[in-house]
Amino acid sequence: MSHFSSPSELFFSLFAQPSVRAALMFWRSQKSQLLHHSQVVAHAIVIDNLAIVLAANYIFLGDLKGAEKTLQSASAGGVDSPEFVVLRYDLAFLRGDHAEMQRQAALGEKRANAGDWIFARQASSLAYAGRLGETRKMSQRAMDLAKEADQRERAAQFQVSVAVREAFFGERDAARQSAKAALSISNGRDVQYGAALAFALADDNSRATAMANDLERRLPEDTAVRFSYVPTLRAALAVNRGDASRAVEALQVAASHELGSPPSSFLGLFGALYPVYMRGNAYLDLHQGKQAAGEFQKILDHRGVVQNDPIGALAYLQLGRAYALTGDKERARAGYGDFLALWKGADPDLPVLKEARAEYTKLQ
Repeated sequence: MSHFSSPSELFFSLFAQPSVRAALMFWRSQKSQLLHHSQVVAHAIVIDNLAIVLAANYIFLGDLKGAEKTLQSASAGGVDSPEFVVLRYDLAFLRGDHAEMQRQAALGEKRANAGDWIFARQASSLAYAGRLGETRKMSQRAMDLAKEADQRERAAQFQVSVAVREAFFGERDAARQSAKAALSISNGRDVQYGAALAFALADDNSRATAMANDLERRLPEDTAVRFSYVPTLRAALAVNRGDASRAVEALQVAASHELGSPPSSFLGLFGALYPVYMRGNAYLDLHQGKQAAGEFQKILDHRGVVQNDPIGALAYLQLGRAYALTGDKERARAGYGDFLALWKGADPDLPVLKEARAEYTKLQ
């Protein structure tokens, strides 16, 4: 049985098979049809790869029982894949089962082809909780393993994910340095997107603009670039310029794809629903609280897609800010409270946490 060096390799390997529409439907976010087409090709794919696709699809749809049943059935049939450990870790995260997360992490660290994935996922979970210092250390372990296996692109994606998280958390100088470090390893499409986003969020507008223009020029027909990466970057840059209306306009093209998972989310674990998050931010700048709340709630309603990307936690904070704009103090306090509960063990000096605490105090 064959295994793939990354989830994206698995999904893109499926694109080459005319009968396998599951991967294409996956990107297009036609989720109601996704499982049907995955099941139809049961005889066309090796069983372990089919189980991976089916379990992942169930997770994206939020059907955790379906994912668990798929993995149990495959294991009962004698199938054993390193990807199963990663998927079980994802399931445990979505259920809030920290003991099971630790158990799967320990198993993954011992498995060939799974160690760097598991370290990367643990790093993302730590970032979700605002524990940035530990995130950096865990990401470094993932990078070290990837480099030892001569997987430079993977190492670069693990590095650039740190930059994106630092930028979201307000650690601008660190984000710029991490983005530069990632680009020194690879300038692949997904790494370039992550670095450009980190620069944009860190207010390095000229560098982010140049990189967005380069992506658009080099890869004009690339689905991820056209419908996710460039619109997200243009929106972030427009918000930086104080032109939130232009940001909303830039994201219109992303609407048909925004509930899917772009390639950057497979290895780097960043990018899912970022157009939605950026649109919400733009509405906040426009003081359109109701519209902003709708966008951030969309993120919270799609936990299986966002998984442990830190925007899943930040969405609670942004939802609180959105409701504050509408004058609904009760819902605003709930949003802030949910965020602060998730970040109760966060690094205390993170700028976004300081801002959240100060704003929450004013609401009391």
